[in-house]
Amino acid sequence: MGVDRKWLFTLFSAALLSLMVLLMSSFSAFSSPKAFPSLVQHGSHYPPAFAYFISGGHQDKDRILRLLLAVYHPRNRYLLHLGRDARDEERKALVAATRAVPAIRAFGNVDVVGKADYVTYLGSSNVAIALRAAAIMLKLDSGWNWFITLSARDYPLITQDDLSHVFSSVRRDLNFIEHTGDLGWKESDRFQPIVVDPALYLARKSQIFQATEKRATPNAFKIFTGSPWVILSRPFLEFCIFGWDNLPRTLLMYFTNVKLSQEGYFHSVICNAPEFKNTTVNGNLRYIVWDDPPKMEPLFLNASAYNQMAESGAAFARQFQFNNPVLDMIDEKILHRGSHRATPGVWCTGRRSWWADPCSQWGDVNIVKPGPQAKKLQGSVSNLLDGWNSQTNQCR
Repeated sequence: MGVDRKWLFTLFSAALLSLMVLLMSSFSAFSSPKAFPSLVQHGSHYPPAFAYFISGGHQDKDRILRLLLAVYHPRNRYLLHLGRDARDEERKALVAATRAVPAIRAFGNVDVVGKADYVTYLGSSNVAIALRAAAIMLKLDSGWNWFITLSARDYPLITQDDLSHVFSSVRRDLNFIEHTGDLGWKESDRFQPIVVDPALYLARKSQIFQATEKRATPNAFKIFTGSPWVILSRPFLEFCIFGWDNLPRTLLMYFTNVKLSQEGYFHSVICNAPEFKNTTVNGNLRYIVWDDPPKMEPLFLNASAYNQMAESGAAFARQFQFNNPVLDMIDEKILHRGSHRATPGVWCTGRRSWWADPCSQWGDVNIVKPGPQAKKLQGSVSNLLDGWNSQTNQCR
């Protein structure tokens, strides 16, 4: 009897050990990242790529990480900026969180600004950090086609496969920038007052300083204004950064002392530059709801606005409160992404399960597969391009 029990115990132990090895190997096959990243190809014969500049401030680390994962794709480039008002611990935690994502670690296409700047909402420091971000990404990556600015309060309404698919049929020198030359009340309230942004000069954050006198509207160039949220082409940003013409520098000197200069700098440069003024598509592809009459910031969006957002044909929406339930609705119904995971695309080849991230394994990252939202975005882009073709939405 003792021999039989010993034999059965040995058999049971061997079977249990074999089962554990099988389970561990299965888990490893479904969750471990590919040893080498797929080769990212750029050029006219491949889908376009985007350079995302995502900015936020104190306590925005988790917002920025969630937004990054929602818009992540190996073909794109990302630069994250936590303002100088954020603690260094937040910045280090953001770096650690990005490096914990297998695809980001393998493709190395996400960077965090280490020496951050102070940002004053009403001042020109917003333009300064955008130009700095564009300069960094022009240096780091030669493959991206469009530069997209997002804040920690934004969120996508489409997948990156959708965005790349739609923009594959768009001329790569076009700029999606909402603009107008009709200044109205802004001329006396925004452009004639002289302001100084202390974030540009001081090692601390404070409010802007405004002079007691105003200056006349310049006649050497025409001022344009519009939404600060833009999608700018690489050729235009090279023009702004590398400065083979004096126009970007001249306008930068003027807008350094303008209130809310992010609502006028790029708009004025592009509409005063002969080689770029006909590349402006008058729209920003954002879903935004304003109060009536409009205030300084748009309304916060919640679940009651979900249907309108989903059907709007916009690429992004703003603004959202931290972890508002409507973000979970977007994740589930539009992006199909799990918590703390990148939005899955056709490049993700891992098994989808509660314990494994499908984007921890990948195939050819140069192939995109659009989903249902792509048709809605295509409709919005087509309408804007119809206006561009008829010259009704170019600089006036």
